[in-house]
Amino acid sequence: MKLRLKFIAIAFLCALFHQQLSAQLTYGTTGLLHMPSAEMQKDKTVMIGGNYLNKGLTPPKWNYGTLNYFGSFTVFPWLEITATFTLFNGESLGYKNEKGFFNQDRYFGFRVRPIKEGQFWKYMPAIVLGTSDPYTESGDENIASSKGNGYFSRFYIAATKHIQIGKEEIGVHVAYLYNKRKDYPLNGPAVGVSYHPSFHPQLGVIAEYDSKDFAIGATYLLLNHLHMQFEMQKLTRFSGGLAYKIYLK
Repeated sequence: MKLRLKFIAIAFLCALFHQQLSAQLTYGTTGLLHMPSAEMQKDKTVMIGGNYLNKGLTPPKWNYGTLNYFGSFTVFPWLEITATFTLFNGESLGYKNEKGFFNQDRYFGFRVRPIKEGQFWKYMPAIVLGTSDPYTESGDENIASSKGNGYFSRFYIAATKHIQIGKEEIGVHVAYLYNKRKDYPLNGPAVGVSYHPSFHPQLGVIAEYDSKDFAIGATYLLLNHLHMQFEMQKLTRFSGGLAYKIYLK
């Protein structure tokens, strides 16, 4: 009996310390800190969580820090679907009769990975095509990426390649983001680097340029389920969040 318990404990620790991490994006989906990547969760992974977003991560019209909560489901190894809800502050948006957080912005996101890392040759990066908040029926126009209430609208292509340096592995990420928003147009590249030390791979350190701002941050996966993240946008503005991962398969 004692031998069996020791075996189970060793197997658990091995699984825990060799779990590869994918950071929780502030949009509620897989990625780095605020920029997309081509990393994917394990097949049939459900993530449920929330974030505090400083005002630099919200549309300029909002001009305040807020909270969001989300749920995402990796339906297949190549497809992730996300629903994200971000709280409105009525007074900041000009609603004189509404105090505090009175409503929420809702949007969906999709990520598709047509090419996985090393698929055709050993140096091949993973490629992901994705979007967040692509369409809305509220506002001046029905196209979220032009006006309207598509506050978090973006379309992107991202590539990720992991490079082995001795026992250590570094992730290199590049992306191109686009939208037609008049208040915060996206039309440029993003780059990022991630590192999970071999002696403690639950910890991740990330530096990125998300096409607008520089940020650094860290992630930590506790007991293979609780994912914690924080970032410092422009090295001065804090944002952070938690997500719980459920593995259905």
